[in-house]
Amino acid sequence: METNFREWFTEIREHIREHPKRAPLYFVFTLYLTLWYAVTSRWPFGRHVYETDWDLLVILDACRVDTLREVAGEYGFIENVDSTWSVGSQSAEWMANTLTDSYRAEIEGTTYISGNGFSAGILKRGNRPPANNTIPLDISSWSTVDENTLHSHIEVWETNHDDTYGSVLPEPMTDYTIEEGRNGDANRIITHYTQPHLPYIGAAYREGREATNIENRGYELLEEGHDSRDEVYHAYKETLRWVLDDVEELLENIDAEKVVITSDHGEAFGEWKAYGHPEGFPHPVVRKVPWVETTAKDKHTREPDIEIESDSVETDVAEHLRDLGYR
Repeated sequence: METNFREWFTEIREHIREHPKRAPLYFVFTLYLTLWYAVTSRWPFGRHVYETDWDLLVILDACRVDTLREVAGEYGFIENVDSTWSVGSQSAEWMANTLTDSYRAEIEGTTYISGNGFSAGILKRGNRPPANNTIPLDISSWSTVDENTLHSHIEVWETNHDDTYGSVLPEPMTDYTIEEGRNGDANRIITHYTQPHLPYIGAAYREGREATNIENRGYELLEEGHDSRDEVYHAYKETLRWVLDDVEELLENIDAEKVVITSDHGEAFGEWKAYGHPEGFPHPVVRKVPWVETTAKDKHTREPDIEIESDSVETDVAEHLRDLGYR
């Protein structure tokens, strides 16, 4: 059991000063998270991905079920979009509840290719949820493994964070996954794409321009009462299309008899007055995720480019997560 009363009181005072009307809600929410993680760290609910059979697991970060269904007809590799309950409503929560000691044997044969910087905190530094809030008393009991349990952990976010667009683009994720599929010897691969997570830069990247304020801030503007849901949602959907185009190439350049395309969590655009993907959030729009089963055959239509410049600077995880909207 760990106490965090000093840090908790400090955050409560900051909320009272900066957001006086919302401070009582934050107070209640942190007490709720204390109980939530006390329970779900021991008995998580949701579909554990290792309870199913797959060779390649494609994670589309923050992908909504309904949005994937809207665009599914544009992609031949998607025949049906089912849904399932995730074990988390935020990436760190999903990782902590997925990579657990109960599935050690399966994890030991898995390469995890991550475009999400939370993998560093969870797997290397031993951080545990909550990741974005401070709770007064930590009575959780996590069984999350460390990085060394995995066959390998490839942190694409660290070397391929794009400063122009503030994200890890789909291309390097696809390239690393193709390389691992062709030359690696892991039994399973998890590749964790950043998109369609904020920033919603799909259209901006394709058009070779800077991202607009809507594309950079997305649901944050809705929460502040600015812009329309239609505009924000359109940017989000275009970003989903962008990453799916790369996933389509991936499936033509890797051999995998059983492929599952899913997400760690969804994205809220005002449902229950929630925006984004709050941790410990039980609403189906965030906790229900798509589940697509397909297959992949290497036709060698793409050669991966994963060379790293010798003078490249590794990205700081805090900077990376700020660019993704975690303040």
